[in-house]
Order: sequence, then structure tokens, then C-alpha cells
Amino acid sequence: MRKGFVIASTITVLLIMVWSYFWIEALFAFFVVGPFIFMGISDMVQTKQSIKRNFPLLGRLRYVFEDLRPKIQQYFVESDTDGLPINRNDRSVIYQRAKKQVDTTPFGTQLNVYAEGYEWMSHSIVPLDFHTINHHPRVTVGNKDCKQPYEASILNVSAMSFGSLSSNAIEALNAGAKIGGFAHNTGEGGLSPYHLKQGGDIIWQIGTGYFGARDEEGKFSDAAFQKNATRAEVKMIEIKLSQGAKPGHGGILPAKKNTPEVAAIRLVKAGTTVFSPPFHSAFSTPKELVKFVQHLRTLSGGKPVGFKLCVGKKSEFISICKAMVELDVYPDFITVDGGEGGTGAAPPEFSNFVGMPLLDGLAFVDNMLKGFNIRHHVKIGASGKILTGFQLLRALALGADMCNSARAMMMALGCIQALECNKNSCPTGVATQEPDLVKGLVIEDKKVRVANFHKNTIESFVELMGASGIDKPHKLNRHQINRRVFMDEVRTFEEIYPSVPLGAMLASPVPERYRMSFESANADKF
Repeated sequence: MRKGFVIASTITVLLIMVWSYFWIEALFAFFVVGPFIFMGISDMVQTKQSIKRNFPLLGRLRYVFEDLRPKIQQYFVESDTDGLPINRNDRSVIYQRAKKQVDTTPFGTQLNVYAEGYEWMSHSIVPLDFHTINHHPRVTVGNKDCKQPYEASILNVSAMSFGSLSSNAIEALNAGAKIGGFAHNTGEGGLSPYHLKQGGDIIWQIGTGYFGARDEEGKFSDAAFQKNATRAEVKMIEIKLSQGAKPGHGGILPAKKNTPEVAAIRLVKAGTTVFSPPFHSAFSTPKELVKFVQHLRTLSGGKPVGFKLCVGKKSEFISICKAMVELDVYPDFITVDGGEGGTGAAPPEFSNFVGMPLLDGLAFVDNMLKGFNIRHHVKIGASGKILTGFQLLRALALGADMCNSARAMMMALGCIQALECNKNSCPTGVATQEPDLVKGLVIEDKKVRVANFHKNTIESFVELMGASGIDKPHKLNRHQINRRVFMDEVRTFEEIYPSVPLGAMLASPVPERYRMSFESANADKF
């Protein structure tokens, strides 16, 4: 092909020269073929890409098709049920509910109901009238030490930072939260003006980088924290221990997204990739973590304070529970993030192979809090592919009090799953800092779609709850969700994730399946 390119280029140049002898304007043809010849020559002489070197010009098509592959796959290849990470059926439901379009489906389910992993809820022969059930269920977050409890929606915007998302996306999410009466988690990137401009309720997340709550050396600052934590818009504070996308790894802000504005909010250097530390410097033991929770609650004026984690070593969470009991101090809430979560940049090994999936982590955390008889002090949040009313109901049946959604909220904003969140080239203006792309996201339109999605998803949850004969979310339990584990065997969630009796972890002996983790847990060290 190298010889073929040289021969073809030479013949083309000679033909144009001969043609120009008879018609001088033929020389303008070089404006068309010249760039291609130049690209081919540069392909031949470069040494980094073998395909381009061996196949000048034509080799570039490989990289074009590679770039187009996800789009072709999404629109022309994948079925409605096998698209990843979120399939077309679920995406369609999100878009339809955000736009208030028809969200019913014709001709029955497309799912294989006899496949292993298929899940469904048990309905009642005496269902409740949907119209008689509260369409706006809420949960009170705040225990004995909390002076400003918060009435939270059972579905809120999960943690996504300004920097990871655009300014327009952040504003639209917050404005949607304002309309719908639910909360908006800031993510670990700090409390930006765009989180505050629309006046929606805020859950301020404090990550290992302490953005918005740090001193010049990057350490936690009481004064900086208190300045933001006492704002009226901030309803709850969440300490991020780990996240589902990259548990055990600090957050990543790609250099392309780290604009001067983002850097000023985070107090970092612009144009650099920002890696948050993988661990906190403000505490290093379970007891210090629990005391830090209490300290933040005091600084904030008694607002609910909790922490978020993707469950890893079971013994470490048990250590935290032991510390709570010994100190008689409890977080107001714990957010359980699943290993399947994530909206931004993460190393593939961490996204794919680190962290307990949501259902397993949620059941474990609920069991431990009940086992230590402290469940009444702590509300549980769940995040990790909460997209539909059924997934919301499933999480609450397994032990959650409320749920958070990130990717569904992004899709309500217009995200098309282009899978370019880490490239600063998001075509919908959601996950980019490129000004020309950000302009495409119109806040006034998208805020309504976010509110619509929330409202319609909650209503679908309430309808499902009514179909099961239940009128309040706290009455849901693990017996009501079923999973096919083999072709001819079905188990309830109670059988798959057995509950523990209240106080079981304080008795002797502790349940056998937790004994090894319990014995290695220590309130004084992780």
C-alpha cells in the first residue's frame, strides 16, 4: 500500500500538471488532492502507528470507525435489552418520563422471564387504589444528635460534581430539584455558584480533597467548612469514603475539564488532571471517623451528617459499627454506593472489578445496623443504577430508606450515552466544559424534564407499591422481591439475602456468616 500510495500520488500530480498545460485553472485541483497527499506522506514518515504507516491515508479509516463504533452499535446493532451500561428500554423510559410522553409498552415484555437473574415483585390479589396513596413519600433524616432534620424525597440527584458536569447541567439539575422538592448532591468537587443559583435543596459532599472546605495545603478547614455548611440551601452533609465507580481510588478530574473557573472553586491549579487522595487526612480510625461526623454536625449547626461508601472489606464496616456503639454517636445517614455506579472518569479495572454491587452492599449494611441494634439511628440511602420505579422499590425492599440516581438524571438532561464523559466532548453539553457544547443545554427546558422524570418515576413506584397491597415505603420487605436463580428455581430476596434479628451482632455467638469479619473488626483501627 505504501508503494501504491506513492504511485497513485505521482500519477495524480502528473495528470494535474498535464491538464493545467491545456487549462491553467486545473491547478486548483491541488487544493482538493493536496491535503490528502500531505496526510498520506505524513502517515508514511510517522513511526507511532503501524497501520497508518503501512496503509497511508486509508489507515486513518480505522480510527474513524473506532470512534464511530459506539454510536453505530447503539443505533443500529444492539437490541432494546442488551445495551450497556444502560439498555435502550431503560433509556427510553427515562426520556419518555422526562418529556411527559407515553411510557407504556406494547405486546408484552421483551425480557426472558425464564433467564437466570430475572427479577419481579409479588403483587397482591387485593391491591390498593393508586389514588389513595401518598404520591410524595418522604423520609425524615436526623437522629438524636441532629438539630435540623431534613424531610428527604425517596429519590434524589446522586453525587455529580461541577467540573465533571457542565455549569448548565448543574443549574438544570438544581432547578429541577427545586421544582420537584428533592435534593441535589454536589459531588466531591465543591459547592459551586451553579449549585446555589437556582435555590434547590443541597446535599454537600465532602471528599478526600476537601474541595470548598480546605486550607491552602489541602487539609480540612473548620472555618471553610462552616462557611458553606451553614448556608440555608445546604440541608445535609455527606462524607465520601468511596464511590462505586472507583472504590479505593480518589476522584479524577481530567485536565481538559479543569478550567480556571473549576480550579478556582476547588482551589487547585487549572489545566491539570486533579487526583483526589484515596484516603482522608482528617481521620484514620473508625472512632475518628465517627467523631468527625459529630464534629461536622456541630460545625453545621446540627444538620444531618452521614457518609457514603461502596462496601469493600466487611470487617471495616463492622469496625465502624463497633465504634458507633462504643461512642454512642451515629451518622444520620449512610449512602451505599454499588460497584456498578459511576458517571465520569475511572480506571477500567476499578469500574469493572472493585467494589461490592449495590444489592449485596445494601443488604449487608442494613443487616449490620440491625445486628448492632442501631438501625433506628441511621437512615440508609442507595445509589447504583436506580433508573425506574421497580429498581427504586427493589432497593427500598432490601433495606434502603431513600435512593439517589445519577445517570438517569443525566439522561433526563439529554445525555445519549455517547460514552465521552471523560473526553470533554459530550455532544449534549452535560459532561463537558467546552463552552460551545455547554450552550446546547438550555436550563429552562431541561430543569422541567428533570422534575418530570422525578415525579413520574415516583408515581410509578407508588403504583407498584399499591399493586403489592402496601401503602407506605417502610412496609416493603425482602419477601416481596423474587429472583430466578436457576431455570426451575425461584428465591425471594429474603432467601438470597437473609435478614439478621435485631441485636444479633451483640449476642454470642454472632451469625456464622459474619463471624470471621466480626472477630477481625476493631473500633480503634481499620
